[in-house]
Amino acid sequence: MTTKNYGRVGVLYGGHSGEREVSLQSGAGVHQALRSAGVDAHLFDTGRHSLAELAQAGFDRVFIALHGRHGEDGTLQGALELLGIPYTGSGTLASSLAMDKVMTKRIWEHHGLPTPGFVELRGEKDLDAAVERLSLPLIVKPPHEGSTLGVARIDERSQLLEGYRLAARYDDVVMAEQFIRGRELTIALLGTGADARALPIVEIVAPGGNYDYEHKYLSDDTQYICPADLPADLTASIQDIALRAYLTLGCEGWGRADVMLDAQGKPWLLEMNTSPGMTGHSLVPMAARAAGMDYAQLCLEILAQAGCKVQGVPTGKDGG
Repeated sequence: MTTKNYGRVGVLYGGHSGEREVSLQSGAGVHQALRSAGVDAHLFDTGRHSLAELAQAGFDRVFIALHGRHGEDGTLQGALELLGIPYTGSGTLASSLAMDKVMTKRIWEHHGLPTPGFVELRGEKDLDAAVERLSLPLIVKPPHEGSTLGVARIDERSQLLEGYRLAARYDDVVMAEQFIRGRELTIALLGTGADARALPIVEIVAPGGNYDYEHKYLSDDTQYICPADLPADLTASIQDIALRAYLTLGCEGWGRADVMLDAQGKPWLLEMNTSPGMTGHSLVPMAARAAGMDYAQLCLEILAQAGCKVQGVPTGKDGG
């Protein structure tokens, strides 16, 4: 397919979530890359413009560069299905499941995929039970946010209440998770079904092991090693687990699995991102480069897979 066959393309970015600033950077990068490749691409900020305006924009397909709620969680995907506008990435159900870390982990556990133990916290009354079950240290996080927003590592009981209250600012449910000490890895995934594949593994080495919002997006102190220095058989095993995690959730198009590798060499799945960052610090473009694909080629491959996922829904504004 030539770039002209994509028609008028909307790059959806910005939005309303706590990850708005990251999304603005991602969208700007994608827009520039698509334009440089000859695509008739146009930015559309879903935080500033309505669904009615989106319906009237005349887009033949859209590239979703939104992160977090109302962009990555299946809500926008459902609206695009109703509007009949083909879109990049996973469909409504897979997006919704992956955005909910509790549901994601339940599904992975059911399918025998390794993920750290967890406890749902529905109030301060559950804090002691979480420590008893998971022991210290543990991680407290809002299960419907990304970019490490509201995440805290708890080393002592005295930190637990403060950590819980931080996470509760972002979500009405809080998740406590077993802390896995080891190497932090991420695996980008491209494609759908039998054609899906894992890209080279990225290892993240953050100062003090603290890969927080600042070290993700603002600091130059974090080191990234791609491909990660791992034995070939372990690399293949981690890529296989990440791919199974992706397919088990029903993900499509592209995504990124975050993994901890413990001291015994066992990988533990943390979460699945269905609309990963595309900024200058982002990891999917880094993995793509290691696989011989530049940023523009990556954007074009993702865009080429855009579609409506619900059978029987028109795949274009004219029903074609």
